[in-house]
Amino acid sequence: MRHTDTTTRSGRRRRGRRAALLAVSALAAGLLPLTGSASASAADDPAPTPVDRFEGEVPFATQPAEGIFTWGGDTDDHPKLELKERADAPEGAKVLEGAYDISGYGGFSHDYAADEPAHDWSAHKGIRLWWYGDDSGRKLTYELKDGGAHGEASELWTTSFTDDFTGWKQVELPFTQFEYRTDYQPVGGIDHVLGLDKMWGYAVTLPTGTKSQFAMDGVELYGKADQSLRAQVSTDAAVYPVKEGGSAAVKLSVTTTGNVPIEDPVTIEYATGGGTADAGKDYTPVTGKVTFPAGTASGAAKTVTVATSKDSARSETAETIPLKLTVTGAKPPAESPQVVIDAHGLTYLDAKAPIKKRVADLVSRMSLEEKVGQMTQAERAALKSPGDIASHNLGSLLSGGGSVPTPNTPDAWAKMIDDYQLRAQATRFQIPLIYGVDAVHGHNNVVGATIMPHNIGIGASRDPQLAEKTGAVTASEVRATGVPWDFAPCLCVSRDERWGRSYEAFGEDPALVESMETVIKGFQGRANGSDLDRNDKVLATAKHFVGDGGTEYGSSTTGSYTIDQGVTKVTKQELEAVHLAPFGDAVKRGVGTVMPSYSSLDIIGDDQGPVKMHANAAMINGELKKKLGFEGFVISDYAGIDQIPGDYASDVRTSINAGLDMIMVPNAYADFEKALLAETTAGRISEARVNDAVSRILTQKFKLGLFEKPYADTSNSDKIGGAAHRAVAREAAAKSQVLLKNDGNVLPLKKSQKVYVAGSNADDIGNQTGGWTISWQGSSGKITDGTTILQAMKKAAPGATVDYSKDASAPTAGHDVGVVVVGETPYAEGIGDVGNGHDLELSAADKTAVDKVCGAMKCVVLVVSGRPQLIGDRLGDVDGLVASWLPGTEGDGVADVLYGKRSFTGQLPVTWPKSEDQLPINVGDASYDPQFPYGYGLTTRATGGGSGERGLVDKARLKVQQKAGGKVTQAWAKPFAEAEHLALTGDYKGALKKLAAAYKAA
Repeated sequence: MRHTDTTTRSGRRRRGRRAALLAVSALAAGLLPLTGSASASAADDPAPTPVDRFEGEVPFATQPAEGIFTWGGDTDDHPKLELKERADAPEGAKVLEGAYDISGYGGFSHDYAADEPAHDWSAHKGIRLWWYGDDSGRKLTYELKDGGAHGEASELWTTSFTDDFTGWKQVELPFTQFEYRTDYQPVGGIDHVLGLDKMWGYAVTLPTGTKSQFAMDGVELYGKADQSLRAQVSTDAAVYPVKEGGSAAVKLSVTTTGNVPIEDPVTIEYATGGGTADAGKDYTPVTGKVTFPAGTASGAAKTVTVATSKDSARSETAETIPLKLTVTGAKPPAESPQVVIDAHGLTYLDAKAPIKKRVADLVSRMSLEEKVGQMTQAERAALKSPGDIASHNLGSLLSGGGSVPTPNTPDAWAKMIDDYQLRAQATRFQIPLIYGVDAVHGHNNVVGATIMPHNIGIGASRDPQLAEKTGAVTASEVRATGVPWDFAPCLCVSRDERWGRSYEAFGEDPALVESMETVIKGFQGRANGSDLDRNDKVLATAKHFVGDGGTEYGSSTTGSYTIDQGVTKVTKQELEAVHLAPFGDAVKRGVGTVMPSYSSLDIIGDDQGPVKMHANAAMINGELKKKLGFEGFVISDYAGIDQIPGDYASDVRTSINAGLDMIMVPNAYADFEKALLAETTAGRISEARVNDAVSRILTQKFKLGLFEKPYADTSNSDKIGGAAHRAVAREAAAKSQVLLKNDGNVLPLKKSQKVYVAGSNADDIGNQTGGWTISWQGSSGKITDGTTILQAMKKAAPGATVDYSKDASAPTAGHDVGVVVVGETPYAEGIGDVGNGHDLELSAADKTAVDKVCGAMKCVVLVVSGRPQLIGDRLGDVDGLVASWLPGTEGDGVADVLYGKRSFTGQLPVTWPKSEDQLPINVGDASYDPQFPYGYGLTTRATGGGSGERGLVDKARLKVQQKAGGKVTQAWAKPFAEAEHLALTGDYKGALKKLAAAYKAA
């Protein structure tokens, strides 16, 4: 909302009328004079500019509209707000009052409208507000939202003030007082510069632990900004690596908020010295001063050259030459730049030497502190300073779900990661970072990337070659953004669809999961790792070791989760046959890393009870590394060691001794390094264990070619989201569709038919792609580029009538067939657990849409979801039923099978239950009475089945389904499902025998 000077003047008049009342109130409270209140403005100061008057001019609303809104760790942490008239209001008639009782975190924000330009606050000295204090001594945190796309995708800058007064007080917060927030950034940080010319609002974080109230009024910008706030000196890089004898050109630039010329001169004094390089021997010292005169245009630059020297040493580690900058008249760079003379002549740098020899040489040279750094992985957004990469010798960074650069483009990703890699060049051995992301169904972090169906849909395709192709596309797009490591694939065997991670599994049958592990070859290439240095391959991660798909409902102790991160209770035989088998196959395929599960494992009969997998030495050291022969490295899950019982030192000691090689900290990297160093120095972790972990990590870095090519190879960036990649995703979407019912051959649709489309998921790319898309939990709406199912249907039948009414409220008359697209909204991990705000029922709106459409015409229901939904009560009213899973960005693949361009060939990767009470229900259960059995799937293909023995089984399966005629009985379903399991294990004779039994029972 735009504010005018008229508003400001009227506010002053109201303030004047209340002067007497305020004076009395303040005097009674002992507040006169008002310590810290606004001083008289200088004559040339701009008039104060209102931000919030709380008279109702800014509503309670959320993005994209302008508004005030609350937030918190849970619903109880949201403060209660109201605009309330008060006689003692410092400004206007109303104030913002609030009540709160926060156990986790909570507060409120004012965001400007996202569909209007950001506001320019750069002319002002700071922001101030009236706060009604109760002298509690509590600290209030105040944040500014700077730059980015909108208020929820901006950079956060923070300061605080203390409630150490009584009654109203005007609190001034100069912009120079704000600091970049390091513990959380919604976009992971943009440029780490408080620009002030593109502001999106503010936020207030309220104190925790005490039930209280507050009142606030008159938020406004005040004072005149001085040049030191508006002008910034920067360098074109923080680190300048040069070969010995080369020169570094350090470009010094001066820029201003709003790109206006500087008003006063800016001087920069510079001097080399203080690093590990010897002045006069390794480089020629330089000192001097550069001046940018008043009137200099924003963006002007001057260069300082630092020349290095060759010496007689044939081999040396890297040496640093800091260039100290002293700036007058502008903000200095956040840190002084460094020139780095590259390491050279050392064995580990010889690209022709065997990797084993290179690793041994490097490990032998490293200090314990450097080894500890290699075992540490930090979240990029948690870096207190980018310089910590070098000072902490960090071995790895990651982007957690939603931790993305701004703008979220492939080029910005590559630049961001290159900047981080450059920092690693300032370390003694210049060991490159290995950067990791959760690209679990395509490069799902990046807007515009190709988003594949989630794994449950890939499992439904029953196509190992397709799985490999999806992995190859993902690897190409991920590596083109500078990321060499993917935390995928999930090899969990999902045994209970109440689990919020169900869709991350290929299915409930370990044989199906193993058959889809061709995706590892798509990621990595050849099993020996010789393809990992290619610009279209990434290091893969088999997760979550082991048993995460078998956790018991109700066993989780993580927050409100009901099953995720719970306890898997199995016999040793069941563990090996169901949950461990896929990991053995992954090791044979050469998977480079393995990630343990958050969950606990309770092996029946071993008398140990539940053991957290991050602490399970018997499984990690014993089973994975020793018995299965895994030679890669084990990476913890996000803060996974924090769930091990005991104090932090114990968590570190237990996890490393259990066989974890790198710990995803992600925020407490300094604490972790300190603890690991202390535990190793004390002998509670052996240096041999540390050397083993570091050797495993470095081996993969060498295989990836990072020492020779640490920076992004963007030559494939034009393929990201390109036609060829989307064609693979389209094929995967089509093959993932499972036809469960097709009475009267309602499918495929005819292009001549008038089609009525309804349902919540027909035209929503966010719902269609599900969780782990752009953000961790995913979200509804237009979150990335793609084609919705509705859009695809209109493309598939050009000129035909395809009418859409989301809630089926539009008239239905005159249509030949209805297509109702229903299902779930996005979620991820335990947030999506059934019982944690979720169930397996369709929403009331979706049920209404199904009833209206299917009551008026022939209809097909598509279920877009991460797991089966309960549709038994409406099954008799539905002519066609399709399990569409989460098909990704390419809705054209769904339209391809709906209109017969491709045939339906998908099969259920999980058992479809009749009721939630049946869960867990899986193929092989002694009692098995599902709505649709595992492996079920009708076809619209003229002749079913392929060639060979597997083709023979497929043909037999289709005949058995045809004979059943949609009537699924317990006697028929059990052998039918077991036949599919046997076929996937290669026991075709056994499969045919089971199908014969099912045929007889039909």
